[in-house]
Amino acid sequence: MTDHPSPSVISRYAGGDLDLDEATLWSVEVHLEGCADCRARLAGSTPEDVLTLLDRVSNGVDQGITAGPAPVPARRRWSATRHRWLVWQLVPWLTMTAAVLACAVLLQVLEPSLPSLVLLLAPVAPLPAVAVAWSRGSDPAWELIATTPSAGLPLLLRRTATVLAVIIPMLGLATDRTGVSLALALLPCLAFTTTAIALGAFVGVRLAALGLAAAWGSVVAVPAVFTAHLPVVLAPGSLGVWALIVVATAAVAMTRADRFLRRR
Repeated sequence: MTDHPSPSVISRYAGGDLDLDEATLWSVEVHLEGCADCRARLAGSTPEDVLTLLDRVSNGVDQGITAGPAPVPARRRWSATRHRWLVWQLVPWLTMTAAVLACAVLLQVLEPSLPSLVLLLAPVAPLPAVAVAWSRGSDPAWELIATTPSAGLPLLLRRTATVLAVIIPMLGLATDRTGVSLALALLPCLAFTTTAIALGAFVGVRLAALGLAAAWGSVVAVPAVFTAHLPVVLAPGSLGVWALIVVATAAVAMTRADRFLRRR
């Protein structure tokens, strides 16, 4: 557009006339970019309601700039601690574990001829809760927590400690009721937990926990129930082997800590 737009065109443009064709609109806008006089004429042709709206928007922006950003509410310390140490999805699994151990104690009292079901269940007792504690699908805050410095192996160890803090008293009570050794229940429990974490560095904690539980049940627990004899791996002389497994698998997990930065 070589000439100035006519006053009527500018007035129609300022009023948002829908009948203006696209070529005229484009020409007027290009001309206004370089013509101060036409921009002044456009300002004088703007309808009163549009000017009022622009003033309201401008005042709102100025007030927002003057006031500054709204203060971010401080996150409650308990909320942050809760997400680092546990997820509420653990509660049903811990409850189920308590119920299973209670059933084992009851069966032991009713059928003393059976091998100690508490000892047979002790190694795998924490595995379901450990798997859930490190499961991406069961943690609603996973996306937020995965980006924090506390993610990875430290977070897994904190949540595993929470699980063990609940499971170990259960095992203590169960062994006291059935008269079996707490050490024979506790060391295999810790060994399977650290083994699940160590294997989790390679195949994922959830898959490792499920695999260990399935292997123990099919190779050791079920045959022991059918034969009515505790396996050699749960004899008092096996405590040293279980302790060695705890130390070795814990060392493997620590040396592979970088593999836990992404949960599987």
